[in-house]
Amino acid sequence: MRIAFFSTKSYDREFFEKYNDNPDIDITFYEARLKQSTVNLTAGFKAVCVFVNDKINASVITGLKENGVLLIALRCAGFNNIDLEAADKAGIKVVRVPAYSPEAVAEHAVALILTLNRKTHKAFNRIREGNFSLERLTGFNLHGKTVGVIGTGKIGASFCRIMKGFGCEVIAHDLYPSEELISLGIKYCEKDILFTRSDIISLHCPLIPETKHIINRQAYGKMKKGVMLINTSRGALVNTEDTIEALKEEKLGYLGIDVYEQEEKLFFRDFSESIIKDELITRLTTFPNVLITAHQAFFTREALEQITLTTLYNIYRFINGEKLINEVTL
Repeated sequence: MRIAFFSTKSYDREFFEKYNDNPDIDITFYEARLKQSTVNLTAGFKAVCVFVNDKINASVITGLKENGVLLIALRCAGFNNIDLEAADKAGIKVVRVPAYSPEAVAEHAVALILTLNRKTHKAFNRIREGNFSLERLTGFNLHGKTVGVIGTGKIGASFCRIMKGFGCEVIAHDLYPSEELISLGIKYCEKDILFTRSDIISLHCPLIPETKHIINRQAYGKMKKGVMLINTSRGALVNTEDTIEALKEEKLGYLGIDVYEQEEKLFFRDFSESIIKDELITRLTTFPNVLITAHQAFFTREALEQITLTTLYNIYRFINGEKLINEVTL
């Protein structure tokens, strides 16, 4: 089966070429994203493999069907960029990688917390310039702080365990509380209580209509002054304009994000010699208490290996007419 891989980078090619030993899987790599203007590239392929910023809306799915595509294989966990209803009507199967390395994302969230708190990124730059001053590098002890976790799936659960190890009080909000986490001392509560009590809030929930802009002006109004917000999940969980206002008003004391509402126009690309036209992210970068990484939380060797193996497994099962264990359905 010929498969078109979109939004690929050197590391995608490295891992898929290393692990694809199945002669029935013939991969063509494209750096371009899959969208309306590139759907013509899928002609002659029976499957496509896409990533987080490919836009597979109804019109793209129509083009995929016309070109004979039967399978959309996501090499990520999220699937909010796919019109599942259109895919279902077109008879195109959708599979994903539901879990690759929860620890990778959870550990990156902790890295954002530690960097923002202890300002190690600023200390690094100072030392390189011969500045050994400690002025304005004051942090705080994590031990004893209250950490609120929204979403306690595999990534959120891993994050909870790490923060318990720091000696934090961990509270959580999820529609489906984990008995295992409760046994470890994690206390579940209503979202508003979490907003009110937390010194640090970390987002680990999926992006669905009910969670879009879960962090907004109203939410900030319930939080402690100087709260730290961490988002390694999905950009649209956070209303960026309201967040900028919260930063300006000093309600939000620290912001660490690995995702961004409009990231598909920016992330995974080099704009170092260009003018960035996104005014919101440009404004965010002007705040000294904001740390942004470009969707790299998943980016470990272990995660890339698991993403590759699971994606190939999903494709292999489809080729052989077997039950699709990781199928995404309505």
